[in-house]
Amino acid sequence: MIDEVERKIIHYLQEDLPVTRSPFGVLADKIGIREEVLIKTIRSLRKRGILRRFGATLRHRLAGFDANAMVAWRVPEGKTDEAGTIMAAFKEVSHCYLRRPQGEWPFNLFTMIHGKNRDDCDQLAKRMADRAGVSDYVMLFTLKEYKKTSPKYF
Repeated sequence: MIDEVERKIIHYLQEDLPVTRSPFGVLADKIGIREEVLIKTIRSLRKRGILRRFGATLRHRLAGFDANAMVAWRVPEGKTDEAGTIMAAFKEVSHCYLRRPQGEWPFNLFTMIHGKNRDDCDQLAKRMADRAGVSDYVMLFTLKEYKKTSPKYF
């Protein structure tokens, strides 16, 4: 369980950090605690497994990565954990999920891959297929992004 201060901290960590020399000091002031308490509490949330990670989001197109694709893989039963672990290890993969196939859609493992162009993504998918031993896949390239946010819990 989390207390009210932890809930406030999580709330503010879901937003963009203030662009300043002391972003945690600014957040601590908003919450009404000292910066040292904020940092100690963040470490506690991490240690307890409540806060899994803390990261930055790159605006990939502004950084020169213009192509991305959701790759849907058809992985045989019993091989999904191995294939998922191999695919998730590629640095170009931002998301990797196992899902149940639905109706006529036979694909069960999904990876979101990123590259400078479509050819980069094609080559990456081929390397992933070779390394994981999975040859049945389809690439769904992004045409337009309508929304991209992190989930907000509080």
